[in-house]
Amino acid sequence: MVAKGYGVSEVIVISDELKDRNTHLKRAQKREMETMSKQSTRQLTRQERRREEQRRREEERRRDAWTKRITTISIIAASVLAVAALIYFVVVQGQSPASAAYPPTDSISCDGLEQTASHYHAHVTIYIAGNRASIPATIGIAPPTDNPSCFYWLHTHTSDGVIHIEAPSGRSFTLGNFFDIWGKRFSQLDYPGQLDQSDGWQAFVNGKPFKGVFRTIPLQSHTLITLAFNSPGVQPDTSFNWNGL
Repeated sequence: MVAKGYGVSEVIVISDELKDRNTHLKRAQKREMETMSKQSTRQLTRQERRREEQRRREEERRRDAWTKRITTISIIAASVLAVAALIYFVVVQGQSPASAAYPPTDSISCDGLEQTASHYHAHVTIYIAGNRASIPATIGIAPPTDNPSCFYWLHTHTSDGVIHIEAPSGRSFTLGNFFDIWGKRFSQLDYPGQLDQSDGWQAFVNGKPFKGVFRTIPLQSHTLITLAFNSPGVQPDTSFNWNGL
């Protein structure tokens, strides 16, 4: 009795179909894996591009911030240099004598023009052996008188004893500074040699006795100074007609 079943040829056909189906499945799986790999690769590439773009933007931000910082520092440095140059120019111009024949005295310059930052006046009267001594005009003003080559910060325009203080701001002066300018640079203008002596003098400031060395008397606005050498009984100045000075 012969069992019913598939013939050999039929079995071979079925076997080939199974092989083809398995091959097809494998190819499909391979394509699917390749597709997934490509998608994963594309996704990774997009992330990398985003990270690269973020890195580039961060670098640009840091570069811009650094550029701004350098620009700000450069502007500040340039401003500081400009101010320093201006200060140097002003100081050098203020200290450089306008005339070689009249160098600075007690750090007081003889400038081509009169200073205007600080301008006030004091007055001095001098008695020697009971006689009033002359305090000439143009002490501290370099000749020629019609076109002076320079002006010291302390000078006289008239012979009435008024000392003009025309100087840069922030400076203070004493009577000794005025006498140094007079004696060292303008001694030909009747400079009294007794001013170089320390004994025999009486000094008064605004009518009151001055106990210190008279050369240290501060020159301030409308200060009245009276000096008397071997001149007992001299009445010190207590008023003066400033005529608007």
